[in-house]
Amino acid sequence: MPLITSPVAIFLTVLLIILLAPLLLNKLKVPHIIGLIVGGILVGPHGFGLLARDAGFEVFGQVGLLYLMFLAGIEIDMYHLKKNLSKGLAFGVMTFLVPLALGAVAVHYALGMTWLTATLMASMFAAHTLIGYPIVSRFGLTKSPAVIIAVTGTIVTVLGSLMVLASIADVIRFGSFEVQNLLRLFGGLVLYCVFVTVVYPRLTRWFFRQYHDDTLQFIYVLTLVFIAAAIASFIGLEGVFGAFYAGLTLNRYIPSRSSLMGRIEFVGNSIFIPYFLIGVGMLIDVRLVASDVKTIEVAAVMCVVAMAVKWLAAFVAQLSFRLSRIDRSMMYQLSNAHTAVALAVVMIGHKLGVFNEVVLNATVLMILVTCTVSSFGVERAARRLVLRNVESEADSDDGTPQKAHHTLISVAEPHSAKQMVDVARYMQGKQSQYNKLYALHVRSDNAQASRTVGKNSLEEAQKAANATSSRLIPIERYDINIVTGVLNTMAERDIATLHLGLHRRKRIIDTFLGSKIEQLLKSTNAMVVISRIFVPVNTVSRIVVVVPAQAQYEGGFRHWVEAVGNLTREVGCKVVFCGADDTNRTIRSVLERGRFGIHQGYVEINYDDDFVLLPNRIHEDDLLVVVAARRSSVSFSPYMNELPEFLQKYFSSNNLIILYPEHAGTANVIVPTMAETMTADITAPSPIWMFLRRIYRRINPSAAATDRKLKL
Repeated sequence: MPLITSPVAIFLTVLLIILLAPLLLNKLKVPHIIGLIVGGILVGPHGFGLLARDAGFEVFGQVGLLYLMFLAGIEIDMYHLKKNLSKGLAFGVMTFLVPLALGAVAVHYALGMTWLTATLMASMFAAHTLIGYPIVSRFGLTKSPAVIIAVTGTIVTVLGSLMVLASIADVIRFGSFEVQNLLRLFGGLVLYCVFVTVVYPRLTRWFFRQYHDDTLQFIYVLTLVFIAAAIASFIGLEGVFGAFYAGLTLNRYIPSRSSLMGRIEFVGNSIFIPYFLIGVGMLIDVRLVASDVKTIEVAAVMCVVAMAVKWLAAFVAQLSFRLSRIDRSMMYQLSNAHTAVALAVVMIGHKLGVFNEVVLNATVLMILVTCTVSSFGVERAARRLVLRNVESEADSDDGTPQKAHHTLISVAEPHSAKQMVDVARYMQGKQSQYNKLYALHVRSDNAQASRTVGKNSLEEAQKAANATSSRLIPIERYDINIVTGVLNTMAERDIATLHLGLHRRKRIIDTFLGSKIEQLLKSTNAMVVISRIFVPVNTVSRIVVVVPAQAQYEGGFRHWVEAVGNLTREVGCKVVFCGADDTNRTIRSVLERGRFGIHQGYVEINYDDDFVLLPNRIHEDDLLVVVAARRSSVSFSPYMNELPEFLQKYFSSNNLIILYPEHAGTANVIVPTMAETMTADITAPSPIWMFLRRIYRRINPSAAATDRKLKL
């Protein structure tokens, strides 16, 4: 009978373990994961008997395991996953077959088990659990190739062990191997993957566009995860596979720096995953294990064999992929812990009469040892990997002092504040003393209505930043007019990038950008980003960037390319650059030097001549980024005079960003700009003209060849 039975006291005890484990063990440089497992041992039924491992712990423990695999899927970088997918699958095969074959041989001869029993036990060695993944996430190494390879290999080992378990169970129950059962499992796996791959993205895109509340989106995501896990369990697969595959499918729609991702990580790392680890500790009966010599002998053999064969598999992978010793250590330690599948195999084997009580207790001890070794090993490998990355970045640094690139967001209304903050954060990259984020609301009167709008706008912007742990500095300013207030703030805060929202035309005489933006473009040389986003940024399927010729000669070229690279990396979609061949090559070199790791494509077009062909190739799910230029810029061309009205006529319902790069001219001098010409008698290309142009391109082979290049 447990000493603590009150629900409040039980939850308080768990919270104390979660709180004190990292506080006490961090000073000893012990991973807090070990503290959670040890805490479970002490308070569990086999320790001081404070808590019982009842249905509540079983439910939260299972949820924690699924949550752990879901986080592994949702935090993985899809670009690096595709890049390392073949290596991950190969490592999965290696770290499954090597432990299965050598483990069966070792157990057969060391413990005298039959080949059938030895193979079943070896399936426990083959599968592993990513018990050290929270440590990797804490060090920010989820995009490391070694981590991605290990995570991908985990699913292969889980599926392989389940196949072995199902096959051996058939042999024990029916006396023969049932091929149809294995084929049925394969068929269910294929249908399951097709269902999740087809349904989940479409449903998620629709839901996120209809409902913008973060709490509602969080509940929706969890619902999809547990639906995937429940269906996987129903068709004979393990629930951890369903959770991981749901994470991979939803990965694209949950940016790593979004408020939704912050909620997902917070809840998992603070409640569900610690519950799982404490529940693992509550399974371990140290006194029973210590009092039985036979259990210690079997456990010692299992621990040595399990860790040795996993190391051998990682060593073979290191040689095959030509990786470093640090990468091998990371792959080995991540694949060294055994919990979920090992428990499932030993429980089923015990029910079938294959395993006795000694093997059952030895398996629990093996879980404790491998989890402990894995946690220490992952922590050590993570520290070495971070140090190597820092040294690599230091070697690639050209030694020039870093320039400040502070960002200012001009928020006018509360309803548009969140989207503007998201776009600005994604384009800014990492925050530091050189990259600060400001939100500004300028009012030109002291009316209560103006004060209320300004306060609400800045509160919404602050709320959007706080949800992702980003630091945003709000500024409310009273000035002569909005343009003057923005310019004065930019001068005072050394702003390099200004984010504005594209105004809504209220009168027929209004220009596309509006008079305020036109004045700002005349009066500042900083990079100006004008955005109009109709759908949440994380649901954008593709970013199309139209770049003028000779854009690479502008002073702010690298800045805006890196900003677009940051945006693409956070959103997780493909980016297509449309520009001259030499400009595209320069863009590619900037992105490769910055190691953005994004899915990119390039289309050669003539900015002046081929831009009119884009309307039919830009979809409603795309984000069109048009790189413009001030009139005195090198990349300015006369066609840009017609561009605003063209955008207004043919892209009025598209997601749009107009980007004016930083210009190295004289600031605050009123000169004719592209925006100034919008009030002139300029018309967009007429439909008749465009029709005749298409006919000409069909007749002219060279023009037709250019047209084919525009198939985005």
